[in-house]
Amino acid sequence: MIDEFAKDNLHGRLRRDRKALLWKLDGLSEYDARRPLTATGTNLLGLVKHMACVEARYLGEVFDRPSPEPLPRWQDHDGSDLWATEDETRDQIIESYRRTWEHSDATIDELALDAPGHVPWWPEPHPNTNLFAILVHVLGETNRHAGHADILREGLDGRTGMRPEHVMQIDEEAHAAYCARIEQAARSAASGKA
Repeated sequence: MIDEFAKDNLHGRLRRDRKALLWKLDGLSEYDARRPLTATGTNLLGLVKHMACVEARYLGEVFDRPSPEPLPRWQDHDGSDLWATEDETRDQIIESYRRTWEHSDATIDELALDAPGHVPWWPEPHPNTNLFAILVHVLGETNRHAGHADILREGLDGRTGMRPEHVMQIDEEAHAAYCARIEQAARSAASGKA
């Protein structure tokens, strides 16, 4: 009973966070969806592509259920899953992610939480694991990257939140005053005048 509750709860949160990650692309130009937004090159479409690869590996290969999506061997990882080439369309990447969801969802639905899995890229003594641990891991990765996407999108146009119904119009004057208060507190603390 508790296993089904736990699995349903984790799976539901994974579904929620997948949608939140994809929503961060809505309304963006091709350039803004793809361009590097951090010193390390992190970009919104690349986060989606990366999460498709993460799910395909962890909720596919780990349970000997190879992904129907083409993947390079994990040993050959070169960072190419973190950005979109000029030949890859946004729709291709999103559809690949959605197909990966279907494959992942089938793994989650068909296996028990204690189903054994093997993660060859995890160091000893951790490569032998189970669906519960992998679900927690993938949910953490998805949530982490959805958070990255939230910050990146906020930096582009101020849009925040997990779903369209949470978007609020920004009161520019109130926002500027709020940021000024935070800046003043930081300057005061840095100068020792707190």
